[in-house]
Amino acid sequence: MVNVLLAQRIISALIGIPLVVVAVWFGGIPLILLIGLIIVLGLREINEMLTKLGLKPSLWLTLAGGLIMTAGSYLYIDGYPGPTITIILFMYLLATVALYPRYSLLDSAGAMMGVLYVGLLNYFYLLRMMPDGWIWLIFTLTATWGTDTAAYFVGTLFGKRRIAPALSPKKTVEGAIGGFAGSILVAAVFSVIYKFLPMSKVLVLGLCLGAAAQVGDLLESAFKRQAGVKDSSDLIPGHGGIMDRIDSMLFTAPLVYYFVLLFIGN
Repeated sequence: MVNVLLAQRIISALIGIPLVVVAVWFGGIPLILLIGLIIVLGLREINEMLTKLGLKPSLWLTLAGGLIMTAGSYLYIDGYPGPTITIILFMYLLATVALYPRYSLLDSAGAMMGVLYVGLLNYFYLLRMMPDGWIWLIFTLTATWGTDTAAYFVGTLFGKRRIAPALSPKKTVEGAIGGFAGSILVAAVFSVIYKFLPMSKVLVLGLCLGAAAQVGDLLESAFKRQAGVKDSSDLIPGHGGIMDRIDSMLFTAPLVYYFVLLFIGN
């Protein structure tokens, strides 16, 4: 069973990773379209989980909010995502009035939370548009994958002490340490390859990314635990749903963006 699951994971990765790399390479419209598609699929899964929690969020309003956030990142000048959040908030508040009592404030709050959460994926596009954005986006992807992969294998082989049994019984302290090692290793490799990058800052970024990736994974586990589901969906063989694959990246992409902007960009 474990071998079958691993084989499914590898096959899905061999199909998905080249698609992501091509979109990242071209940037612009191909990348924003891919991000928009992933956000739509992710919001469908979030909507299903909110429904299992007893809420009645409108799928169309949720998807509209996600696409507004994506459009905001594409049209970004300064201050993202402030203007888009304001527009989405007003849209949901007006919907609460117009659709009452079928659509409540709690439904709006759940939809808003889902949109802001999944909408963090738009930071991948913002990263790509930065100076040396190609490097930082590939760093984010590889370091996040490195964290997840190292945590998975180290946890599987050596994991004994559970780190958050109430949220994710399979997560262990040993796996978390392996995840940190994976992210720092990727940071070290990037520092060697791109010698103009400040090594000390990139290594600190790798350490912070390792923490963010694992917290992001645990947060999605909290969503699934409360909704009573094992995976966000069965869309991707061996991985579960879209949210099961991007949960870590929703934390790492904003982290890298603002870390580079504040500490490395100048």
